[in-house]
This record gives sequence, structure tokens and C-alpha cells, in this order.
Amino acid sequence: MKNVIEINNLSKAYGNVQALDSVSFSVARGELFGLIGPDGAGKTTLFRLLTTLIRPDDGMATVEGLDIVHDYRAIREQVGYMPGRFSLYPDLTVEENLNFFAALFGTRVEESYDLVAPIYRQIEPFKKRRAGKLSGGMKQKLALSCALIHRPSVLFLDEPTTGVDAVSRSEFWDMLSELKTKGITILVSTPYMDEARRCDRIALCNEGRIMHIDTPQNIVGGFGGKLYAVAANNMFALLQAARSATGVAECYPFGDTHHLVAVEGFSAELFVSEMQGQMIKNLHIERCEPTIEDVFIKLMQR
Repeated sequence: MKNVIEINNLSKAYGNVQALDSVSFSVARGELFGLIGPDGAGKTTLFRLLTTLIRPDDGMATVEGLDIVHDYRAIREQVGYMPGRFSLYPDLTVEENLNFFAALFGTRVEESYDLVAPIYRQIEPFKKRRAGKLSGGMKQKLALSCALIHRPSVLFLDEPTTGVDAVSRSEFWDMLSELKTKGITILVSTPYMDEARRCDRIALCNEGRIMHIDTPQNIVGGFGGKLYAVAANNMFALLQAARSATGVAECYPFGDTHHLVAVEGFSAELFVSEMQGQMIKNLHIERCEPTIEDVFIKLMQR
């Protein structure tokens, strides 16, 4: 079977809140697929559906050819799930948590140690420490080890790097790249746009819907239009003035600068002149390359 995950018009509501709205996409075997979007985009709901923790209101989905409603027991034996919140037992030690999850799936740590070893070795010196006393990065590695201990063919990771430092985030994505070489299919969600570049394909999602799916390179390449980074002494005044300037389609805050989307008729020289006329001091403008976040903002404005 080419696709490990098949999702067709999947929907889920909580009361009047439509958490997931007719979502459809597929994930190929061995693919590292990313769900990119802010809080409230529906990422966690989708993960809970695919791991059979809740049932959909409409639509259907399969994991390894198994239906998420009718074959939930079989799916749970084949997938690994790392929820967004640390969900291991804080009063158990590192070693005890790993042994517990191995026993839960009817296996032993020794049988899968070769798979988790590159990750687990980093926290093994602290195996007698209670899980609740670990740092954020160490909790992350322990949770991933526990999710892998039964050798799942599919791994679901819901915002696994939220709340950890930049170094731990980078290390975690290196681990995912290594797991991918072992043939494990990985579906990972993140609110961090910079992490999207580490995925084979990504889905940009917001308010329960998928806005666009493609490779990170193709998504950025399809931005269209010219993009400029602008800055000045009074950034708020610059933002207001830039939005009404000639040839400017949009201007929005972006880190330490504003990003300006230019259309036909835009001239950097004319822009500088117009800003000077509105008393914008120490203006700086330069061309820049779009990012996935720029594409996301553009899609949200449609």
C-alpha cells in the first residue's frame, strides 16, 4: 500500500466549535509529514481522531489500511503517539516509565532497544530520576522513547517541541530524520514555521481547514510577487503609512521588521519618498525572500 494514512472529508465539532472541517489528505509510507498552524487550527483534534481516542462526526480515515472507527484496537497496536502535553508518569523513574510502556504493548525494552537506543542513551545516565524532575528536553526524549518502544510503523507527534529550548528542538528534528531512515512514517504538528523546512511535505492549516499542501520548497516558491523588509524609528507609524503607499498590497509585522508585499506600480524610490513625506525617520528597505510564514499569512488573507 502506497499511502499509510488516508483521510477523506474528516470533520469533528465540540458543541458549536467546528474543530475540524472536511479535511482530506494522505501520507505516504516513510514520509515525514508536517501539520503547520497556530493553536486552534485543529491539529490536536486530527491526531486524536487518527489515534482512535475520539470518533469523527463525519468522513473517514484509515491508518495502515485500518478504519479509525471499526479497527481501533488494531490501530493502537501499530502506532506510536506523543501528545502535546507531557503524559508520562511523573512519579515513576525514567527506567520505570520505559518498562511500563513496553509491558503495556506486550514487549520488553530489550527487544526494541536498538530502535530507541540513539535517543534513550542521552537520558540513560538519569534512568533512576523521576520523570517529573526532568528538564523539558529530557522529558521530550523520554516521551519519544516510550512512543517507540513497541516498534510502531506510524508515529504521531503533536507539537513535540513546544516549550523546549532551541538546541533541544534542533536535536529532536535530527532524531526524526534518523527515524525516517528506518522506514517509520511520521506525522508531526508544530506551530513553529521554521520547523516546517525539515518535513518532506507540509499542510498549512487554520481554523480546522487545510489551506495548502506541498513540499516546503514549492510552497515558498509559489508565493508570487516581490517582498521587502522595511524598518524605521517608529514601526507602528511605518506600518500604518506603508499600507496606504503606492503599489503596496499588504504590510505586516515580521520579527524586527515589517514585510511589505509589492504589486505592479511599486517603486522602492517612490516608497521612500512617500514615507519621508509622512515624517517616517531612518527608513530602511531591502528585498527579502519569502518564508513559509509569509505564505501562511497570504493564504489567511484570502
